[in-house]
Amino acid sequence: MKKSAIAMMLCLVSISMAQFQPYIIKFATIAPKGSTPMNIMEEYDAAVRKESGGKIGFKIYPGNIQGDEKQVLRKIKAGLLQSGGFTGVGMGEIAPKVRVLDTPFLVRNSAEADFLSEVFTDEFSKAFEDGGYVLLGWAEVGFVHVFTNTPIRKPDDLKGIKMWTWEGDPIAETAFKVQGIDPIPLSFDQVLTSLQTGLINAVYSTPYMSIALQWYTKVKYMVDVPLADAAGAVLISKKYFDTLPKDLQEILLRNGRIYMAKLTELNRQDNERSIDELRKRGIGITTATEVEIRQYVDVGAKARRQLVGRLYTEEFLNRVEKEVSDFRKTEKGVK
Repeated sequence: MKKSAIAMMLCLVSISMAQFQPYIIKFATIAPKGSTPMNIMEEYDAAVRKESGGKIGFKIYPGNIQGDEKQVLRKIKAGLLQSGGFTGVGMGEIAPKVRVLDTPFLVRNSAEADFLSEVFTDEFSKAFEDGGYVLLGWAEVGFVHVFTNTPIRKPDDLKGIKMWTWEGDPIAETAFKVQGIDPIPLSFDQVLTSLQTGLINAVYSTPYMSIALQWYTKVKYMVDVPLADAAGAVLISKKYFDTLPKDLQEILLRNGRIYMAKLTELNRQDNERSIDELRKRGIGITTATEVEIRQYVDVGAKARRQLVGRLYTEEFLNRVEKEVSDFRKTEKGVK
């Protein structure tokens, strides 16, 4: 066989192999192995692998292996990773206006959270794309509660506690400062150790994650009034996404919506069960009167206004608050 023929055959083989070369998306999250978010992510991975005939899938790094959300973003920018599961802190680095969903005491129940996500998803998706990412799916993390070593019933009771805030999170920092607290910023992986040493004695988390991360073992009380409803999302680098064949893009997007919707429902169930579990494990659940709840709501409104110009415009905040207010006037909303 002539050398030219051999070269041609090798070229054809190379092209053929390239066509079937799987796309492996390196994905990182702070969610620990065995947690509901990780289990759903593994289901998502299995689904896209099956539907694509093995052409695309995720290599998943759970439990902070690749660092916290800001570190993951830096690694995506450097091309070491392509995708991540993010909560508000990470999302805010890409599209600051999205953080309005995490602002204190904005929404009071899941129906309101679902409504806001539906109304603003297109706007938020564009904000992510402008920041260099494609939204594969929303996933509500759940309502965030404050956990402390002293009982808290009204905002004034928080004064004097050593409250943790996620380092670089303007939402939490502002929310607590409005309540007269000078929070202690720490990275996510320092929280448990800092609770053990007494550097901090209060944290905020969903009930489920407080158990999954073992934070509840270092506190005594949970405030029944939720601080905020934490949003989450699976995002992928737009630069990488644009290199994928169109059919694989569609598989990722469609399954992302399906599995993140499933994760939202499971997170809600997990958080409800976790409150009962926390009671069984000795955590006191402190309740608030209607007057005290109104005090929290007023604190939230003040904090949201202080974030105008830092995360979003006043016009945008006014639109969001009006949508929530109008929704509450319907039969679906909470009056």
